[in-house]
Order: sequence, then C-alpha cells, then structure tokens
Amino acid sequence: MNRSPRRRVLAATLSAASAVLVASGAVLLSAGNANAATTLGASAAASGRYFGTAVAAYKLSDTVYSTILDREFDMVTPENEMKWDATEPSQNSFSYSSADQIVSHAQSHNQRIRGHALAWHQQQPSWAQSLSGTALRSAMTNHITNVATHYKGKIYSWDVVNEAFADGSTGARRDSNLQRTGNDWIEVAFRTARAADPAAKLCYNDYNTDGINAKSTAVYNMVADFKSRGVPIDCVGFQGHFNSGSPVTSDIQQNLARFAALGVDVQITELDIAGSGTAQAGNYSTVVKACLAVARCNGITVWGIRDSDSWRASDTPLLFDNSGNKKAAYTAALDALNSGGTTDPTTTPPTTNPTTSSPPPSSNPTTTPPATAGCGATVSLNQWTGGFVATVKVTAGSAKINGWTVGVNLPSGAAITNSWNASATGSSGAVSFANVSYNGSVNAGASTEFGFQGTGVGPSVTPTCTAR
Repeated sequence: MNRSPRRRVLAATLSAASAVLVASGAVLLSAGNANAATTLGASAAASGRYFGTAVAAYKLSDTVYSTILDREFDMVTPENEMKWDATEPSQNSFSYSSADQIVSHAQSHNQRIRGHALAWHQQQPSWAQSLSGTALRSAMTNHITNVATHYKGKIYSWDVVNEAFADGSTGARRDSNLQRTGNDWIEVAFRTARAADPAAKLCYNDYNTDGINAKSTAVYNMVADFKSRGVPIDCVGFQGHFNSGSPVTSDIQQNLARFAALGVDVQITELDIAGSGTAQAGNYSTVVKACLAVARCNGITVWGIRDSDSWRASDTPLLFDNSGNKKAAYTAALDALNSGGTTDPTTTPPTTNPTTSSPPPSSNPTTTPPATAGCGATVSLNQWTGGFVATVKVTAGSAKINGWTVGVNLPSGAAITNSWNASATGSSGAVSFANVSYNGSVNAGASTEFGFQGTGVGPSVTPTCTAR
C-alpha cells in the first residue's frame, strides 16, 4: 500500500468517483451504469484499482503508441530501463536517463509507476555476473539502495525481487548467483528496499504462479513466513503470461484470494494472452473479473500496448492490434471493469504518480512453424543498444515430441551471457539449446518457451529445431 499523504480515502459518492474519472481524462457514459467509463484506467479507478501497461522509452515518440498510453492507462511498468543492467552498467556508476524520461512523461500525464525490477537473476550487467558470495550480496544491496533512493517518493510499488522460484513441482528456490549468496537474500532485498523508499509498496513478482500449484504454494509459504516475522512485503505480483500450453487457470481467483488473506495486496503484473477473437476476449474477461472479485487485487498491468509492441508479438496477445485499433479483447476487458468489483476498505482509488519504462524492446514476430512431425522454432527479440533478450518458442509438429534441440546463429560480435529454461552449448556464432527436465515433452501442436540474454545484436535468422 502506498502510505504517502497523496492517498485519498475512497468516497462512495458519485461526485468523488466522477472527480477521479475526470482527472484521468475519461468520459462518463450517460446511459446504463452511471459510473461506466470509456477508458481502461478510468473504469478501473471507479473500484479503487489501476489499469496499467509496460512501456519502452524509445516508443514515446510514436504518436499512436503515446496517444493510446496517455488515454487508456494510469499505471506504467518499465520493460527494461529500471533493471540492473540498464541502471548500473558499470559497478557503482548509475544511469537513469531512459527511466527518467518515462518518469517525466508519466508525471505530466497523471500516471503512476510500478518499478521493475530491483533484484533478478536475469539482465544483470556483466560485472555483477562475475561476482559471487559477499561481494555479490554487497553489490545487490548497494544497487537496491541507490536505485530506490533515486526514485524515492515517485514509485507506487517496486518489484523488489523477480522470479526467484524454480519451475516444476519441487517448490524449490531457483538456483542463481543471488540464491547462492545465502537463502536470506530475498529478505535482505526487501529490508534494503524499505529503508531506501519507505512509502512504496514492496512486491514479489513471478510467473506460472497464477493458479494453485507447487510453485505458487512455495511463494505463498515465503510470504506467510515474511508476514509472521515482520519482513516488509506489501504485495505479490502474478505475471499472467497465458497461451495454449499455459492457459488461464480455473482457480486464478481462488489463488489471488488466498494470498490476499495473508494481508498483502495482489496484482496482475504482466498480462498477455495469446489468441484472437472471442476466445481471447473471454480469457481477458475471466482474468479481469477474477481480480475484481478479490478486494485486495488492486490493479492489472498488460505487458505492452499493441500486439507489435509485445515480446511475443506473433501470439497477438494484447488489447490493441498492430495499427493501434481496439480488439475484441479490449472491449471484453473494459466491459468486465465496468461491471464493478469488490473494494478493500483499507485501500483507496489510485492517486496519480509518475511511471517508468524500459529499454527499447523490439519485438520481431516470426512465422509459425508448420504442423508436421518434428518441431519448429521462432524467436522474438527485445533489443536495445548493446544488448538483447531473446524468447524462443518451440512448437511440436503433428506428433508429440519428447525432447528438442534448437540451433541459433548469432551475428558477428554477439555473445550469450545467460539463458533460462534450456541448456546452452556455446556462447557465440552457432549456438544450440536443449530442453531441460521439465519442458522436453511437448504435445502435438503445443509449444514451450525458453530464453537467453546477450550482448551485441540479437539473431535475425529463424532458428532450427530438431525433435528427439
């Protein structure tokens, strides 16, 4: 909860609701529900929530992009610009220009910021990757202190720690250089963030935790432990990356509710849903309504504006098409928001704060592999000056596969610095990735994803895929 004096007490009067909506530039409908709004942010604000999006600084000069951003959204999350490699490229030398650009834009448009992310095992600068033990722990706390202090008073909530739990059924912590500094590293990160920015909400954020499963239960147990020992944690973020292989779960509302019962806010933080038409619209409606049904679910963020802005652009997962036109999914989300929701008496309608963004991700959609025996692979890039993150989708053909190897040709000068959800061989030139224990089996026509980070320019040639 943002405990700064900016917070307003939720008033159950039409005039107060109207004031919030007018401040966000919304127009109230005269027919039907008197409080029905015509933009996502204004409609969410009517029940004390926000509706946000992920933003890239370099896209603010795109008038279609910025017009939709400023009209529809009242919360902004950086895609890359507030991550460790962007804000501290050299040890103890900090760079905030891109993120500051977003903050300035947000402040002038009555938008707030979700800071993303202070500590993560990915997108670390190379100097941090070379550290371990006490040196890495000290570097982490120094980084959190400096970045959170720089934005003190400007951040609605921080993703303090991102993706610290392993996939699969073990419920274990993810093995990473941060984890190897000691099992208390997450607690230390939260305590450090609280000291640096006492007014911001402090969140833990992860993916594949949207329903009740081993991974989400492990996060639940950590949050319960933190709350019992007074470790400062205010919210939990559920990323919400859905596709046919990882569909919207039937127990998403139940899962949100059990976390909220621990005394933390819950937020949908990176929502994108693969598909199109009525099926995609129905899934967006389901997720929005699940949040509205839980009093402490205080906001939803979609991970991008237009499909072409998405890190998984070929899945057309967002609310606006490549040209910026509203899709059926947009209408479904807005209708769900206008249906109203449960409010938490301890919360208030979102106040307007600045927002942040991230380095230039450029999503490069690729062709879908044919449905034949074997497998195909496509790659999408988030590219910025000097580095990139690549997400590779592996799709089985007409028959189930039990393992896969993907070959990627990197441009001259590019080098892989780390990877996830795959075992990498090589770091430059022709490199290959093989499945790990939990994602080798892929049903006919279904997909799985892995990713890697690198320096230089990301691959532009379609990867090869060999089924095993």
